[in-house]
Amino acid sequence: MQYGPAVRRRKLGAELRALRQEAGLTSGEAATRVGWHQSKVSRIETGRSGVKPDDMRLLLEAYEVKDPNLRELLVALAGTGDEGGRHHWWHAYRGLLPPAYRDFISLESQASWVRTLETSVVPGLLQTEDYARAVTRAALDGLPDAQVDALVEVRMARQDVLSAPAPLRLSVVLDEAVLRRTVGGERVRNGQLRRLLEAAEMPHVRIQVLPFAAGEHGGLIGPFVIFSFPNIADLDVVVLDHLTSSLYLERKEDLQAYTDAFNSVTAQALSPEESTDFIAGIGDGA
Repeated sequence: MQYGPAVRRRKLGAELRALRQEAGLTSGEAATRVGWHQSKVSRIETGRSGVKPDDMRLLLEAYEVKDPNLRELLVALAGTGDEGGRHHWWHAYRGLLPPAYRDFISLESQASWVRTLETSVVPGLLQTEDYARAVTRAALDGLPDAQVDALVEVRMARQDVLSAPAPLRLSVVLDEAVLRRTVGGERVRNGQLRRLLEAAEMPHVRIQVLPFAAGEHGGLIGPFVIFSFPNIADLDVVVLDHLTSSLYLERKEDLQAYTDAFNSVTAQALSPEESTDFIAGIGDGA
């Protein structure tokens, strides 16, 4: 288990090593092509050093990678800070957001598919502004209003991935407790339920409810998020949130275990159509 940046370095390094080998180059030959010392290529491939967007472009040229989608993704993943002179939107909040949260947002913005099991609150990508404010105040008691407002702005901005030209595919399983819990009062909760119904109509959003009647299930271990990326399955990452940090799981065994757990809970959960009816029923006071 490692933190997000370390996971990204190792996974990008492994992908670059595979591309180099496909190009039929040794690490020494690759270094010569880009004008580096061999040790730099080695450090990048083993994840001991990060790779900047410009360096990524050099390597992709050296390895004659032609796929524009793959090139764009790898350059984007290499740029956690300033990519091509352009800061990502969340950098305006650098002083407020801890590094782990910034990395989470970066991964989320580049993923093609996010699968998440939530047992306590509605996932951030589906929260209303009022719900997000209530959750933030509860989680960070005593935070000044200005900082609460800024964190809510960040959460709302994150949701742009759902309305992008190539929108994020989002699969969500919600424990019934998430829907029953009154967060911010009845008005806020009912507004949040309506938001879930609206989101469920999006073709790229799948929402399922895991009712209490389902009994024990694989999600009893707690909430988790699985990020998947286009073209490169080996970059998939599982994220576990804790009160003061997040853990990122990258081992194939961990990815498989959490993928199996997610598939298990989706099988136990109500269908998307049944889930919509269930959510609507709670909103009607059922």
